[in-house]
Amino acid sequence: QLRLVESGGGLVQAGGSLRLSCVVSGRTFRTYTMGWFRQTPGKEREFVAVRKWSGTTYYADSVKGRFTISGDSAVNTVSLQMSSLKPEDTAVYYCAASRDGSGLPRQVDEYEYWGQGTQVTVSA
Repeated sequence: QLRLVESGGGLVQAGGSLRLSCVVSGRTFRTYTMGWFRQTPGKEREFVAVRKWSGTTYYADSVKGRFTISGDSAVNTVSLQMSSLKPEDTAVYYCAASRDGSGLPRQVDEYEYWGQGTQVTVSA
């Protein structure tokens, strides 16, 4: 069983930056593929970024070039550095862990463990 706890959300002006962190406890996250998703009220949870333990990453087109996912296995933490933020990036951001170690899962139902979410609000 894994426990994921996100932090780092907040209010930022358009063009600004935020760094989200997700601390994983329970087992070493090095055996899992880690992802970030986001959700706004009334909408489906959407994929943002994914990172395999090997370091391979993949991003949604909407954040490519602006967001960076990284991991630190020494402290069981995966982070999402967000730059050039836009009002449309406003959402609750969720960290997730998948047992799929071979691919780059991008669907909600491919992830077995989820954090509680952290709010990111980008003002115009």
